[in-house]
Amino acid sequence: MTPEVFVDIFRDALQIIVIMVSAIVLPSLAIGLVVAVFQAATSINEQTLSFLPRLLVTLGALMALGHWLTATITEFTLELVARIPAVIS
Repeated sequence: MTPEVFVDIFRDALQIIVIMVSAIVLPSLAIGLVVAVFQAATSINEQTLSFLPRLLVTLGALMALGHWLTATITEFTLELVARIPAVIS
């Protein structure tokens, strides 16, 4: 296994991880920002008010993107398995 092959595989894995995590986290961050602005405007300092919407949006993103996330990681795994002969030799 040459270092270039290892770096390519590692780069692809990191890229997929960043895309998958950002697809889940970014909607939660946006809702957290909206709730924080709402709390600042109304002077409501309830901790559960910011937690529950973020939790629901994160679960909704997982439900909406679950098929795509599974397909992406499966495709990457199959690509890794197909690369085994090239990596060994």
